[in-house]
Amino acid sequence: MTLRTLEDLGDLTGKRVVVRCDLNVPLKDGVITDDGRVRASLGTLNTLINSGARVVVISHLGRPDGTPAPEYSLAPVAQRLSELLGKGVAFCGETVGDDATAAAEALEDGDVLVLENLRFNPEETSKDADVRTGFAGRLAALGDAFVSDGFGVVHRKQASVYELAGALPSAAGQLIEQELGVLERLTKTPERPYTVVLGGSKVSDKLGVIDHLLPQVDTLCIGGGMLFTFLAAQGHAVGKSLLEQDQLDVVREYLSRAGELGVTINLPTDVVVASAFSADADHETVPADGIETASFGADGIGLDIGPETAARFAKAVSGSKTVFWNGPMGVFEFPAFAAGTKTVAQALIEVDGLGVVGGGDSAAAVRSLGFSDDQFGHISTGGGASLEFLEGKSLPGLQALGWES
Repeated sequence: MTLRTLEDLGDLTGKRVVVRCDLNVPLKDGVITDDGRVRASLGTLNTLINSGARVVVISHLGRPDGTPAPEYSLAPVAQRLSELLGKGVAFCGETVGDDATAAAEALEDGDVLVLENLRFNPEETSKDADVRTGFAGRLAALGDAFVSDGFGVVHRKQASVYELAGALPSAAGQLIEQELGVLERLTKTPERPYTVVLGGSKVSDKLGVIDHLLPQVDTLCIGGGMLFTFLAAQGHAVGKSLLEQDQLDVVREYLSRAGELGVTINLPTDVVVASAFSADADHETVPADGIETASFGADGIGLDIGPETAARFAKAVSGSKTVFWNGPMGVFEFPAFAAGTKTVAQALIEVDGLGVVGGGDSAAAVRSLGFSDDQFGHISTGGGASLEFLEGKSLPGLQALGWES
């Protein structure tokens, strides 16, 4: 089967359409600090508005554990959505119930309603399929059709992602179509040279991606906290840097396989080591195989790739035709340890081909460092979903829309 799209739903004029977006944005004191996911939802929402549909938007925000929590309310998101759409957006303080039903029934053609956080309801994420199905039925009662456009949650078997798609005529929105198009290029038709840059905290989070992509890529660059497990696997001391001792044999096996496949694995040759995990910690750059030679000795903690490594990674990235990057190169939230991430991001916008920022912390990093979305070939809205797709896993939220990988 192929993915069902908006065209498969036919004429939506006057119909209530429940749209599952991913509006899980970061908030600080009730203010959105990165509205990238809200902006990403605009294409589908504007298409539905212009078609005369009556749009009911549902989403989660944070992890409120099944109970209402003011700090996770979608009210600020509804306000921002109104600003970006350039029209009024109604907000209802419940997800299902009499008020939600009345608000949905009051919609006119082209109107938009945002319902309160799905995860204020424990049924949304229940492990019991029957419980999720019951909740999906209550959501389905609010509309005539369902559009799934929250790519960041398609790897979750949750009521609004999986069961709801079977409770109403359903299709994927434009964002999911776009994300899948990019991921298909990365996995099936990549132009070469093909480079993958992986960072972030843990090797264990990326094992599946490394395993699945290793036979497909030309170069793999390793940064972030996970680099120290690679260094330790080669016999180097890493001080108090992040280390997954139980992954050392797995990493050695990947290094061996890469050699057999002719894949270049770029590991750091220098790192920035600090006296503590702190924005204002004393720090210095040392060779990657001599971390404990820094002033801090065995107490040193690596917090970024060094400038020599960053330059090598940048050369590999900018000289490639296809690049996928997931995971910052260091603790970018601290200015003193953001240089590696910024250098890789700069190289990515210079790629003469497809340069993909793989969502999650990587997307947050490029925006916080002053880059804009339109400078990159693609910024994914789903870090976890992207990684699972690249691991070759079947994603429930896509299966429910007719997709077969």
